[in-house]
Amino acid sequence: MMREVAASPPSARLVVDSPERMRELGRKLAKLLRAGDLVMLTGELGAGKTTLTRGLGEGLGVRGAVTSPTFVIARVHPSLGDGPPLLHVDAYRLSGGLDEMEDLDLDVSLPESVIVVEWGEGRIEELTEDRLQLVIHRAVGDTTDEVRHVTLTGLGERWAGIDLSVLSA
Repeated sequence: MMREVAASPPSARLVVDSPERMRELGRKLAKLLRAGDLVMLTGELGAGKTTLTRGLGEGLGVRGAVTSPTFVIARVHPSLGDGPPLLHVDAYRLSGGLDEMEDLDLDVSLPESVIVVEWGEGRIEELTEDRLQLVIHRAVGDTTDEVRHVTLTGLGERWAGIDLSVLSA
């Protein structure tokens, strides 16, 4: 008897050794993104989530300085050209899961925007099956180590067949 085996989702593991390289990764990643894409960033405080998003903003060609939206929860950065706007969300202070996220109307913004959600794990998975998950690991404790280990995983039909290893070039 034959069984269909689900293909594992596309993924890549990268080592990033400085904040500038994290921004560069964001700029490269922007070339793979299009309107309707959801990017979920997970990592400790200071891991580089906002730095990566700053690079994404540069790569997408959006207006405004990309800074952490921790206290405003979400910031919209309109495109300076014909690309999609960037909606940058920080879900760190949201405790209500998808209910609180629904108040932000992300599902309304998703089709025409690139949405990046920091601290979205356990909060936004129900928004869409198609998403790119980035997990950023850094050394913790009293360290000045700039090295980050980034794991990217593309989930859903949107990311099937996308070669994420091109980001390490």
